[in-house]
Amino acid sequence: MLELANKKILVTFLMHLGDLILTTPFLAALRQAAPGAQITYLVDAKLAEVVKYNPNLDAIITIDKKGKDNNLKALLAMSRYLSEKHYDVLINLHPNERCSFIAAMTKVPRRVGASHFLFRSFFQPYLKLNRSMHAADMYLDVLARLGVKNLSNHGLEVYPGEEHKKKAAAFWQEKGVKTEDKVIGFNIGSAVITKRWAPERFALVADTLADEGYKIVFFGGTMDTARVQEAAQLMRTKPLLATGKFSLGDLAAAMSRCSLIITNDSGPMHVAISQKVPIVAMYGPSHPDLYGPYTDQATIVTAQPPCQGCKQRMRHTCSDMRCMKELKVEQVLAAAHKWLPKK
Repeated sequence: MLELANKKILVTFLMHLGDLILTTPFLAALRQAAPGAQITYLVDAKLAEVVKYNPNLDAIITIDKKGKDNNLKALLAMSRYLSEKHYDVLINLHPNERCSFIAAMTKVPRRVGASHFLFRSFFQPYLKLNRSMHAADMYLDVLARLGVKNLSNHGLEVYPGEEHKKKAAAFWQEKGVKTEDKVIGFNIGSAVITKRWAPERFALVADTLADEGYKIVFFGGTMDTARVQEAAQLMRTKPLLATGKFSLGDLAAAMSRCSLIITNDSGPMHVAISQKVPIVAMYGPSHPDLYGPYTDQATIVTAQPPCQGCKQRMRHTCSDMRCMKELKVEQVLAAAHKWLPKK
């Protein structure tokens, strides 16, 4: 078993929003397995709020991987900076090229975990990720293979700071949302086109739930503005618009106020799960058994029968978008009503 107690431990991970949230069970298990340790996490700068207040971390270090630090000189500079911190153990959680390079170039007595094939010889042991299991369990499995027995955790966790809670509270107050109001959140964007359900269908679902007395709010980033505006303009009722108004910490705080989140498969879906909010998730070209909701409070909705092309592998482009087009409004409403109080 790798000795972790009372060590200075660096964890490195430079993937996307949803992926980062899926590592939070790993962080909880690591903290339990490493009493007295100082645990630092290297993450992408734009995602820092996801782990900024995580109680299982002592510090975070950030790198602007797609911005000013998107060059070899910056990656080498980060490795030198990390070397000066004198960590005892480095755990790399993903074979991403940038992250593997930084980890390999950092001077540390013990370097373990996943790696790009070019740098595997720097890791003792190199651990190939087990992609046959759910991603959150895949990261926990890294600890298991290092000898950690207790992998207990509380699922996905994002901790908003007080500043984020105040921002969310101010938004609800500004929009006239009262304590007794029940709010349903919608996340209609996704970085992958083939994962996007049509705005007009979201509008129909939102109108139906608004007619039942729920307050409707659309979340999303600035890149989702056009889709949200299209959905809102198609609605008979008037939704609340939070699109582009929240940082990631703000979003987590705001989502915690919701009774239900209806969402495409996306990073914000995992944010909602981290706040222990029930979700309805639309799935097409990705595999929910590998990257689906890591919670019991979720209903997954797919086209029936499932698209055979999407069953075989993830598709980022598609000629007919059948898996999204054949996923019906009635299916989503039925799934939503499973989590909402009976009227």
